[in-house]
Amino acid sequence: MKVAGKNKKGDMLKLYESSIRSVSEGEIVSGKVIKITDKDVIVDVGLKSEGVVPLGEFKGSINVGDEIDVLVETVEDEDGLAVFSKEKADFTKAWNMVKKAYEDNEVIEGKVMKKVKGGMMVDLAGINAFLPGSQIDPVPIKDMDVFLGENIPVKVIKLNWNRKNVVVSRRAIIEETREERKKKAFDEVEAGQIREGIVKNITEFGAFVDIDGIDGLLHVTDMSWGRISHPSEVVTIGDTLTVKVLSVDKEAERLTLGLKQIQPYPWDNVEEKYPVGSKTRGKIVSLTDYGAFIEIEKGVEGLAHISEMSWTQHIKHPSQILAIGDVVDVVVLNIDKENEKLSLGLKQAGPDPWLNLEERFPVRSVCSGKVKSLANYGAFIELEPGIYGLCHISELSLKRNVSHPSQLLKKGQNVEVRILDIDKKNRRISLSLQQSYDPWKDMKNKFDEGKFVRAVVKKLKDRGIEVELKDGIDAFVPLSRLKVTSAEQLRDRYRVGDKVKMKVIEVIPENRRIILSEKI
Repeated sequence: MKVAGKNKKGDMLKLYESSIRSVSEGEIVSGKVIKITDKDVIVDVGLKSEGVVPLGEFKGSINVGDEIDVLVETVEDEDGLAVFSKEKADFTKAWNMVKKAYEDNEVIEGKVMKKVKGGMMVDLAGINAFLPGSQIDPVPIKDMDVFLGENIPVKVIKLNWNRKNVVVSRRAIIEETREERKKKAFDEVEAGQIREGIVKNITEFGAFVDIDGIDGLLHVTDMSWGRISHPSEVVTIGDTLTVKVLSVDKEAERLTLGLKQIQPYPWDNVEEKYPVGSKTRGKIVSLTDYGAFIEIEKGVEGLAHISEMSWTQHIKHPSQILAIGDVVDVVVLNIDKENEKLSLGLKQAGPDPWLNLEERFPVRSVCSGKVKSLANYGAFIELEPGIYGLCHISELSLKRNVSHPSQLLKKGQNVEVRILDIDKKNRRISLSLQQSYDPWKDMKNKFDEGKFVRAVVKKLKDRGIEVELKDGIDAFVPLSRLKVTSAEQLRDRYRVGDKVKMKVIEVIPENRRIILSEKI
């Protein structure tokens, strides 16, 4: 009987030992919460003794009876208890999930937690992963804040256990999806189709448009029937465009697109919209040495030749009167629809001021004008905007001998002139400054003979000196009237600019002469 009892006890011991679980440190096991203290959670995982988990490792609520996974840190400590970690179990499970997703190239979901330098941090079931800014989307993201707090699908593109470093990409998923759409789209796309696309990039020569994952080039020349300096004038990155497929290159996986081709051709009814002789308005888009190109609508430009710019001005370059961007009135002079050319006239848009010029400026009348420019042979006087007359040097003064107009006039000076002649055919006006008023009529009253006057030496001559009186009137002192006997003595005694006192000997209005004497 004793032997039988001993065998029964041994059998029960074997049965108990067989029921005890065999685990290794670092292993993740499942257990049941059997007790909760102020500091620890007691968990039964089927070992000889229960295990403890620090209460601080539980983020949420925990109750007796809950089933949890823990990582075995120590099978038996000094107190005979196992030491478990829920945090490490959770981390290891999450890491294994991330690792599997990386190895199998699978998509996993993560929550965007915060922005960091160069990108964002994403929570993958407790694993912190870095999402670089360049890996968020194929198109540069201006505002990453829109992703904060969002659950997004990502792929793990880099994994390092030692550094616990995880890098993920949302862009990779988008590009893979786009690649699938792209293959399908290429089977469907054909030249001539009207499609929608999104502008993804802009260059100097055009814009690249994404049509269902296919790159399409919209060249700058196919953007508008009008003139364009840069594609950014028409499109912006992110714009949704309706375009026409011009050609398909399946080998290079490229499309050629057109935007203007879905708009009416502007030259179709140009003769009806702008008949010869009609007046319209346009914008200066280009200036050349020979004229200005004027856009009267998008895609319809005309040339206003330099000879058709003004009735009155002699224009050397269009920039004298026009600037790019100016809006002007023009008249259609000729249409060459086949070569897409228009001849335009600027001056024809206004009346020809020379037609009734004699009514405004009768010959022999006196009028006001402004000195516009000076030449060796005379001065050009502006009588009204664009109407100029020439006052020849011989018509500048009755008082004095003038060698250059600058002796009497300066640019911008207001003067009174007399109209001598109008040549409408050659568009010329002859003017006279001296005939607007003759100062010699009362010169005898101004300079009484026998009286002394002060003068300034202007010029030394062999036969005497030329001097200037007040009001710019010239007079002459013969050698015989000076206190010298020869030209050599004259040059030794007098200098140009010297102030001298002379006696009026004779005033001859009909010859425009005043004779003076130094001798009393």
